[in-house]
Amino acid sequence: MNSYFYKDEFLGEFIGTFFLVLFGLGAICASTIFGSHSGLFQVALLWGVAVTIAVYVGRHLCNAHYNPAVSVAMVVSGRMDAKKLPTYLLSQFLGGFVGALMVYILFNPSIVAFEASNGIVRGSFESVTTAKMFGEFYVQPGATSQVSFGLAMFAEVFGTFMLVLTLFLLTDSANVARPNDQLGPLLVGLAVTSVICLIAPLTQACINPARDLGPRVVTMIFGWGKNAFPDSQGGFIWIYVLAPILGGGLAAVAFSKVIEPALNRRSKLQENELKDILDEKSSIEIAE
Repeated sequence: MNSYFYKDEFLGEFIGTFFLVLFGLGAICASTIFGSHSGLFQVALLWGVAVTIAVYVGRHLCNAHYNPAVSVAMVVSGRMDAKKLPTYLLSQFLGGFVGALMVYILFNPSIVAFEASNGIVRGSFESVTTAKMFGEFYVQPGATSQVSFGLAMFAEVFGTFMLVLTLFLLTDSANVARPNDQLGPLLVGLAVTSVICLIAPLTQACINPARDLGPRVVTMIFGWGKNAFPDSQGGFIWIYVLAPILGGGLAAVAFSKVIEPALNRRSKLQENELKDILDEKSSIEIAE
């Protein structure tokens, strides 16, 4: 493939992931520091809007994945050449990192004031309260209930599975109920909103390693240090990187092996029924 295609796709995935993280993290920061948004639904909806905008912005240049779990799922299902995967993963990580860096630059003075007013020392375990504006944490200070490692892992696998499966169903040509190209990104954004509302109370709803890993590195660099990570056993890798990728891969297999054949059988049946109707109509016209 021409190297220009790789450059264009790199640019598209970078820009889209940047937009997604910039607006999504910005909503979380505004909600945490200023109380600008009330409740989980508003923040989840803003993440959905961020995804929708990102898809509209970048899909002419790339496949508009903005999520390593989606890119891996597309490779597993045979919808994308595996040779493209490194380009997509690198651009997504860098887009997430730069987006989070911009949010940090914009909000850091307010974050410092928030920490001071709440007696939070950046780098302590209590500073997870501000670090979670960037990366996700399933173990948080002051939480009324603690989520186990196993439940957090399952939640991220299942949440990403549902998201990626929905993406396949919304875009596959065999699904006659799929939306058109103009409406599709809006429904993708609503799917993201729905999944976040479902699992965010448990894990903050990563469902996207690029959305977590880049911002987490930003917090590690700017004072949160080892407390940028949820536990000392490397749980952030399992729960916020590997679990979404596993969920996306499982969705690709489930769709390719079970749902897509059913959709194709249904489409073929409808085509045959239509052909029989047309043949019968032609026979009647000839007889007349």
